[in-house]
Amino acid sequence: MGMEIVTKEDLQILRFQLLDDLKILLGAVGTKEDKPEWIKSGEVRQLLKVSPGSLQNLRVSGKLNPVKIQGTWYYRLSEVEGLFKTGEENGRFRI
Repeated sequence: MGMEIVTKEDLQILRFQLLDDLKILLGAVGTKEDKPEWIKSGEVRQLLKVSPGSLQNLRVSGKLNPVKIQGTWYYRLSEVEGLFKTGEENGRFRI
């Protein structure tokens, strides 16, 4: 059985390849209307007009299911828009 040595340089190259792949997945992929599929916390707070704490409460309560990549939360735009639809169906706009 042969043994391969993995160097720091090899890991750095892998890291950059993974980051490039994530950028492509998160940035370049859009919906039919050319809207991004994923948006950052600041954009979600502007859409919903909520504070950072309120956004955290939506995360903790499970109303939003974001993905955290390198310390940044990414939210699926369709999920955020779904909060508005749920409020309309229930006859209230409370999130």
